Parts: sequence; structure tokens; C-alpha cells
Amino acid sequence: MAEEINISITGFLEQFPEVKLPITLTDESSRIFSQTNEPFPQRMIDQYLIPLEEDGVDEFTEFVPCFRIPETYDFHAVVYWMAQLMNYQYVMVTFTKDGLLIDKKVLAGTFYDGKSLLTSVATIDEDWTMLIVSGQSDSDTTYDASGTRTQKLELLPEGQIITH
Repeated sequence: MAEEINISITGFLEQFPEVKLPITLTDESSRIFSQTNEPFPQRMIDQYLIPLEEDGVDEFTEFVPCFRIPETYDFHAVVYWMAQLMNYQYVMVTFTKDGLLIDKKVLAGTFYDGKSLLTSVATIDEDWTMLIVSGQSDSDTTYDASGTRTQKLELLPEGQIITH
């Protein structure tokens, strides 16, 4: 049996084009990323993405490379979209220059548990702060804006993603 060759962190990062900030992540953004960015090769998914997903993935899970945060000189920061049954997430992951995991956070997405639909939208600003706005609606009612919540995250110069 042939030995599998690992994909370098540089090869992985090449899947993610750098973007100009600010950028907003919505349900519609995923369609744009999947149309403009090359899909991940399966070996890359196996090596870099599946190990990040503590809850596991199944054969129907999809991954789409979205973008790389610019000017991260001491680390790498990328965002990918993951689609599972009734669970769609934008995930930010940071790595050391050598490709070791620093941090990982879900920034935005949609999740349905059979009763409630939770939707989050995130904006990443030039100063690496992220504002996440989340709303929930029950399957038998309309959206209630009074239940909207906001959260602020920040990407630190060391690659950690912290909550404010």
C-alpha cells in the first residue's frame, strides 16, 4: 500500500484567498464562496478539517474554503463553511506558522433542532473584532426581534480568539 503524503500548511492555506476587511458572513455568502473558490481535495479535508470537528462528521458533511484574514504575520487565520444536516457554520481557525492549531470558533451560521431555528450573522472588521448577531424563532411562530443577542469576539495578535 502506498504511503500517503501529507499536504503542507502552505498548500492548505492556498485554498483560502485573502480578503479585504470588513466582511460579513450570511447564509447567502456560502453560495458565493462555493462558486468562486476551488473545493477542498478530500485528502486536505481528512488531514486538516475532520480532526478539528469534535462532534464528528458524516459522509454528507461538506466543507467550503471561504477566506484568509490578511496581515497575520505571526500566525494563519482562515474561515471555512461547514454544512451538515440542519447545521451550517462559518468556522474561524487559527494555526501557528508551522500548522499547529491555536484556536477555533464558530462565527455564524444556521442551526435547526426540530423546534427552533437559530441564525447568526457575523462581521469581521479591519481591527480583527467580530460582531455576531443571533436570533431564534420557533417553528410555529414568527421571528421575535426582542430575543436578538449580540456577541463580540476579537482575534488577538497571537492567534487566539477571545470573547468580550
